[in-house]
Amino acid sequence: MDETTIFTQLGSTLLYAIVGTVIFVTVVYIIEVITPFSIRKQVVEDGNIAVAIVLAAIIASLGMIISAAIH
Repeated sequence: MDETTIFTQLGSTLLYAIVGTVIFVTVVYIIEVITPFSIRKQVVEDGNIAVAIVLAAIIASLGMIISAAIH
């Protein structure tokens, strides 16, 4: 492999990582806004395990969707 190919692949990887992270943060923010309660308060302050499990499922699902879209 020459340097051009390595840098091109590295650039593509970084671009996809940034786009995936931006999409992920945006979706989590939208979920926080549309819910009638603060997810952060429920999980961190109140220790609501059910909300934490639902949030973890959303994060895992979103990760799979982004991964499938990239490949």
